[in-house]
Amino acid sequence: MLVRFGLPPNGVCTIANAAYHIGTINKGVIVKFQYLLPMAALALGGTAQAQTVSATSPQGVVAALQNAGYKATLSKDSTGDPLINSSSGGSNFSVFFFGCTRNTDCRTVQFFAGYTDRKVTLNMMNDWNSKKRFARAYMTDNGAARIEMDLDLDDGGMSAKLFEDNLEFWVAVMGAFEKHIGG
Repeated sequence: MLVRFGLPPNGVCTIANAAYHIGTINKGVIVKFQYLLPMAALALGGTAQAQTVSATSPQGVVAALQNAGYKATLSKDSTGDPLINSSSGGSNFSVFFFGCTRNTDCRTVQFFAGYTDRKVTLNMMNDWNSKKRFARAYMTDNGAARIEMDLDLDDGGMSAKLFEDNLEFWVAVMGAFEKHIGG
């Protein structure tokens, strides 16, 4: 029995291509489905891995932000951990990295926006926190409003699609918060 397998002309091995090529066998012998599953896993594994966003790769987080249409500038915070500065609709926000080992190999990120140009009250912050689930707001000692949303990218990160969904949610929350505090 002769089995012929090769990449298609475009060099991309999809499950359909793998099934076709695995099925090309001399003398009409049919390959059992059990042999197709490992090939499918190999074909999908590389694709999913390449599209993962992880806090261990600040450049990957920058790329995910940029691929979603946001500017993203990588720098370092006051402790030397990675820090990304970005904006949406004229409002600046930052992405802080947490759980880092010696300023690398970080575990989580936090979306953050601060507002010093608006008068806020403790009641405004309490009202926000009592009604909103995913982002927390607080007021600094000097009266500045802050909003934060954590994102767990530990243990393998998350897909680029899910990261973009969380990013869009953050931007919506930030806009709602600005409206809440009189923006």
